[in-house]
Amino acid sequence: MLPKPQRLTKEKDFERVYKKGEFFAQDFLMGKMLKNNLNVTRFGIVVGVKISKKATKRNRVKRRLREAVRLKLKDIKKGFDVVIMVRPEIADKDYHEIDAAVTKLLRKAALL
Repeated sequence: MLPKPQRLTKEKDFERVYKKGEFFAQDFLMGKMLKNNLNVTRFGIVVGVKISKKATKRNRVKRRLREAVRLKLKDIKKGFDVVIMVRPEIADKDYHEIDAAVTKLLRKAALL
């Protein structure tokens, strides 16, 4: 679980990142990032119904993504809002593949 200050929770924050954020993609992950004026980087994770109609599968993907991000928090640059979105091929990936993709995605976004 991500610590509370590192979570992007409000709908208006998601909308702001969607509209003004910079897009980047890697493998089966996509992201948008926008500078915030805070001392922390906050993350939001979006897993749509296209991934699976079963909530248990979508929740498993979200848990794996959150854990991969949480373990990298100390190395991530401060002051950004990041929304991570997924493509359908993530449904059959294991944790290690997801973790490697998150690392590549954050490096591509210059956050690591």
